[in-house]
Amino acid sequence: MNKLGIFMNFWEKNWDADHSKYIAKAAKIGFDVLEFQAQPLLEMSDEKLKSLKAQADEVGIELTYSLGLDPAYDVSNPDEAIRLGGVDYLKRIVEQIGKMDGKLLSGVSYAGWGTPPYILNDKRPLLENSLKSMREIIKVAENNGVTYCVEAVNRFEGCLINTAQEALDYAAQVDSPNIGVLLDTYHMNIEENSIGDAIRLVGDKLISFHTGENNRTAPGRGHLDWDEIFGALAEIGYKNRIVCEPFVMMGGEVGRDIHVFRDLVADTSEAAIDREAKYILDFEKAMMQKYNM
Repeated sequence: MNKLGIFMNFWEKNWDADHSKYIAKAAKIGFDVLEFQAQPLLEMSDEKLKSLKAQADEVGIELTYSLGLDPAYDVSNPDEAIRLGGVDYLKRIVEQIGKMDGKLLSGVSYAGWGTPPYILNDKRPLLENSLKSMREIIKVAENNGVTYCVEAVNRFEGCLINTAQEALDYAAQVDSPNIGVLLDTYHMNIEENSIGDAIRLVGDKLISFHTGENNRTAPGRGHLDWDEIFGALAEIGYKNRIVCEPFVMMGGEVGRDIHVFRDLVADTSEAAIDREAKYILDFEKAMMQKYNM
């Protein structure tokens, strides 16, 4: 069975939080994976990293890491000082993940998170800068046993990789065994003509998979066709992680960055979010069972 995970900021309104608390919570609810933003790793001592890793191992939780890259470290930027600063920044993040024996970094980690504040008639120069940067970063990923997953995101969160095809093309041009693709149902709902076809297109290059409804609530609470989604995953023989990434609360850094300007659930208490997390786990287990995954 695929490992099932949850993103820590389902609960938290700020990107950094008490990671230890959510390792324990994810395990108690029954998840296999806890994913969180990678940036706080840079502020952690080696002792802290080892402590979190030991706690996660003890309760059977795999830690995975995502990143919405701060534009100050945009590795696609035409300003060479910004680009090189971003390369160094991402190398250091990968090294921190490696210290925890982590295996996966994903997200918008190939360009600054967001869209350019100027008219963009041709994104190829930005793409070439990103690829030049990634060919340096991926060597550090290879040395640390980390797979770097490029996530196709919607047009409002990035301009370089919006579709499964663009993610595949990017990974092929980097040409490393340590690069792969992450698809996310929320983003695919906006950008793809067919979610099922996008999943089948990526096939064995699909290293991680994010779930979330059309409005980023829990799977099954909106209008996405989860039979199409899990049917396609089964068709390609997908065996990797499925991590749910819902964002349902207004406020804080997360509400600002994800553009959540109203609570999307009636009850945002911790106990209610715990119950919704258990619902997600049960829903996804049932879909996997339905499609013999």
